[in-house]
Amino acid sequence: MTDEFKTIKEVAEGYYTEKRSKFLAFAHHVETVDEVKEILAGYRKKYYDARHVCYAYMLGAGREEFRANDDGEPSSTAGKPILGQINSNELTDILIVVVRYYGGVNLGTSGLIVAYREAAADAIAHATIEARQVEEVITYTFSYPQMNAVMRIVKEMSPRILSQTFDNTCEIKLSIRQSEAEELRNRLGKLL
Repeated sequence: MTDEFKTIKEVAEGYYTEKRSKFLAFAHHVETVDEVKEILAGYRKKYYDARHVCYAYMLGAGREEFRANDDGEPSSTAGKPILGQINSNELTDILIVVVRYYGGVNLGTSGLIVAYREAAADAIAHATIEARQVEEVITYTFSYPQMNAVMRIVKEMSPRILSQTFDNTCEIKLSIRQSEAEELRNRLGKLL
């Protein structure tokens, strides 16, 4: 199992036009379904005069939570091509919204599939893609005399320190790459 995934850094836009129909694509970094709903509501409000607001999203480092929506377009002509672009770029924690302004000419199912796919691909092409690590948070409680031993392990393994309290009983909250979490847990466990 890998502990790395690819996502986008900031909002990116794409555009595609076919037979006077305009397809405006927007790619967002998202981490929850609530974020997805909030962003979609914003686009539906902003582009209230558009014929369709189609989208697809993929969430989680394991890429197990996803959805594609055609918003009134013929079945599988909008959401699936958008999701296909997300999959072919191996992205996650991403939402792509494609807003369609109808140009008066029907594109047919193959034309729609191409249009939504190209609009989504253009948004991804304009995005900054970055690799992120799946991290695990470890909270460790220890007595003050163990401070040097704990800090030595922290220095050697370089986890991010999220919080720390030093008193008679000390607590440190660390975030580390998932693949190294077990080793950190074992090393800290041996101190007890």
